[in-house]
Amino acid sequence: MHAELVVPGLLAAAQGTRLPSAELLLARGRSSRAERVSVERWLYEAFGLEGDGLPAGALTALARGDAAEGFLVRADPVHLRLMREHVAIVPGAALSVSRDEAQALAAAINAHFAGRLEVRVADPLRWWARLAEPLEVNREPALEHAGRELRPGGAGDALATEIQMLLHAHPVNEARETRGEPTVNGLWLWGGGAAPKQVESRWQSVTADDPVALGLAQAARSRGRALPASADAWLERLPEDGRQLLVLDGLRAPIALEQAWFAPLLAALRDGRIGMLTVHVPDSGVSFETIRGDLRRFWRRRRPLASYRE
Repeated sequence: MHAELVVPGLLAAAQGTRLPSAELLLARGRSSRAERVSVERWLYEAFGLEGDGLPAGALTALARGDAAEGFLVRADPVHLRLMREHVAIVPGAALSVSRDEAQALAAAINAHFAGRLEVRVADPLRWWARLAEPLEVNREPALEHAGRELRPGGAGDALATEIQMLLHAHPVNEARETRGEPTVNGLWLWGGGAAPKQVESRWQSVTADDPVALGLAQAARSRGRALPASADAWLERLPEDGRQLLVLDGLRAPIALEQAWFAPLLAALRDGRIGMLTVHVPDSGVSFETIRGDLRRFWRRRRPLASYRE
């Protein structure tokens, strides 16, 4: 079996933390360089999509079993921070939002914009929306714009402003302010477009938390799987051959990634349960390919993952 991992943020998140199993896999394997891209762009290219951008809204709807009809976009909750001379965006990845909070905010938006905008919650930090009329929206997720100055002028600015005004006075945000937490005072609209009709997949299965990846699997008629708690649980459900894709969040706790994923995957490679293990880190533009025999290259010593960043 060829296990292929996409782990955006891995080299950055591991800075200052030693991850022995991950370090050994990368040190003993063969590395290759490519353009630095977001995980969304990596998925777009890996599944052979064509067009102006990734239709993240439609793919999220597909992953959740909803009808991918109409003009769909991702509508992810964000915190907009007023700086001295501009507004900066804090993406959902930096927020802690409960499902109850997300559902309450989405319900208020749907009541206010009935007939114009319908929001659905895939998970607390990933929402999608169906718009009555097409709008020009962002092509990239909020994370790609984190900390940057937001420049007005898009066709969806009026809608975004109205959403901000509604969310500002919502009881959920009043409670968050009382607790000293960042408010959810905006939606980042991105990834508009229709669901792709033809999608290529070189994988028999796709396992991820990311609904975009799962939506691509469904569009490509590959098996989509929810992310389990560990590599052991993942491997138990897989066949002994074929090519399998796993999408992990490299920005999560590095020690948890090491213990739950990299250590068991290294053991499975040693035991022959996995024939080849490939690790892609798209935001660093580097990939590592390791087979069982590579583990005997003892002269290639472990080094901190951050050292692979250019």
